[in-house]
Amino acid sequence: MKKRILFVDDEPLVLEGLRRMLHGMRREWDMLFVESGAAALRVMEDNEVDVVVSDMRMPGMNGAQLLNEVMKRFPRTVRLILSGHADQELILKCVGSTHQYLSKPCDPDALRATVSRAVELETSLKNERLQRLIGQMERLPSIPPLYMAIVEKANDSEAPLSAVGDVIARDIGTTAKILKLVNSAFFALRRVIASPTEAVSYLGLDTIKALVLSLNAFSQFEGGSLGGFSMDALWTHGLSTAAIAKRIAQMEAADGNLAEEAFVSGLLHDAGKAALAFHFPEEYGQVLREAIEQDLDPLVAEQRAFGATHGDVGGYLLGLWGLPVPVVEAIAFHHQPLLTRQRTFTPLTAVHVADALMHENDRSGLRPAVDGTYLEELGLADRLEDWRLRCRPVMILRSER
Repeated sequence: MKKRILFVDDEPLVLEGLRRMLHGMRREWDMLFVESGAAALRVMEDNEVDVVVSDMRMPGMNGAQLLNEVMKRFPRTVRLILSGHADQELILKCVGSTHQYLSKPCDPDALRATVSRAVELETSLKNERLQRLIGQMERLPSIPPLYMAIVEKANDSEAPLSAVGDVIARDIGTTAKILKLVNSAFFALRRVIASPTEAVSYLGLDTIKALVLSLNAFSQFEGGSLGGFSMDALWTHGLSTAAIAKRIAQMEAADGNLAEEAFVSGLLHDAGKAALAFHFPEEYGQVLREAIEQDLDPLVAEQRAFGATHGDVGGYLLGLWGLPVPVVEAIAFHHQPLLTRQRTFTPLTAVHVADALMHENDRSGLRPAVDGTYLEELGLADRLEDWRLRCRPVMILRSER
């Protein structure tokens, strides 16, 4: 079945250029072209649309406003924005409602690859059993307002670094967690950090943003009966996995953005476990017992009990936040990387390996292994031992906690 892609731009010549550029995809995509946000919403009322690709600057309703509205009315539609360098202020208004940004002018191959990847990911996560499972959850995680406030302040060129610390300081609970974390042995800083502003200065904005995002994500599942499931252990494992994933990405000379996406993905890769344990504590407790007692792959046990894995659930839920497609992909497929068609080094690669390395000495006996076939197809099988050796300090630190 063809995927329906909706392109929105107020310039008729731009739409005609897109139509010509993507002519070769007509057998795979059913493409629609409209000249305004209002027209796009009318089309979506009458047609199921898989992906919306919108220009940022349009009269009446700009791209940010359109995608925010699409997120509210059609949350499962993938949302992509085309933006120029002058659109920074508008981009901030898209935080949480846009799955990926594409720079203008957009390379045809990059556009085709991005849309294809988004469609593939959405198809993988869009099955009836998973949607029924999500529908039974009373409390779905929402993107933390504090995170959005930090992003806005961090991207304000006139705001000093201390302004980000001031935003965090207004949230007493997050401040306490951040300071406890940065002063722990994990970060091994040479002095005691006494304020959020100092934490931002020492760790950097990207790390602080990722920590705030993940701390708030997991806090939404605290306070319930988790059937013996440890949220603290989950958080610690996520932090260690994030550190290793980022280091692996840096070892592969990945750009800074990919390394940071690997870090965020590592922090959040098991968010689906938290959601399942919070909403279905008895069932998830049984899944864990069966996996150990029957020497059963935990993914098989999850699939048997829920019709989905924790990767499916985490990818689905965090996809609603508008996190970048590579991050959602890493969360969804971190145990099953061959489910994606991507055969280049991505955040998924880093998180898949990092998670497996962290589980190698897991006393629970639940030890997901690195997918050798996947690494072979990427031409990276010979890098595994070097990754293991270079990441050993983090793995040892985790095992001693």
